[in-house]
Amino acid sequence: MGIVNVTPDSFSDGGKYFSVDAAVEQALQLVDEGADLLDIGGESTRPYSDPVATEDELKRVVPVFEALAGRVTIPLSVDTNKAKVASAALAAGAELINDVTALTGDPAMLSLAAETGAGVCAMHMQGTPQTMQDNPSYDDVVGEVRDYLQSRLMALVEAGVAQERICLDPGIGFGKTHQHNLTLLAHCHLLHDLGQPLLVGHSRKGFLGKLLGDKQADRTSATVGVALSLAVQGVQVIRVHDVRPVREALLAFAAVGGLGAS
Repeated sequence: MGIVNVTPDSFSDGGKYFSVDAAVEQALQLVDEGADLLDIGGESTRPYSDPVATEDELKRVVPVFEALAGRVTIPLSVDTNKAKVASAALAAGAELINDVTALTGDPAMLSLAAETGAGVCAMHMQGTPQTMQDNPSYDDVVGEVRDYLQSRLMALVEAGVAQERICLDPGIGFGKTHQHNLTLLAHCHLLHDLGQPLLVGHSRKGFLGKLLGDKQADRTSATVGVALSLAVQGVQVIRVHDVRPVREALLAFAAVGGLGAS
């Protein structure tokens, strides 16, 4: 899954693709690099980010979906927690709602997902983007994330969302410490017993800079390294900024038997 941030303040590439033309160009570039689907969002959810007004988010993302709908054949996802934005994006060509609040942030989101038949990705987050990194705490991060995702899966199905259209995301960096992130990433395989496809977004995140011992380091290689581990664990969707290096690494890894254990 290739990432297109139509924002001025996303943690890694905020502002680079803020205009519609730049966002569309980046999306087409990611398709050319081998993305299997695109995730387009108009609100940063980095730690301590400010919420974006619905109308502003609509202005950012809807023209991008409209521009891409007739030009790409891969599925498009809208990264939003607002039902009004999701509805407009679906009407403009999106097929998947990727919601960091697991469809709890807007009471209208559940019914929208059920009524439209859209695909849904429900993510775990402790707190909100404004509070999640203040003091994240777990007794058992893998078990607690798993239990939350199971509860949201049940809620989605009970609301009428088809189970085969749901994927789950452990929420790397969303209300987790450095060690929480590493533990979750090492144990993603344990989430397969939920019976749903898994989506993991670790790309360029701060824990990689800490792991490398340099917050300013280029995190592409570290992103690739984690992606290989996720592939071995059978994670179905890997959400990244740098599609080409991740895809090429996965192709080479698979060609020499690297996925034999999955």
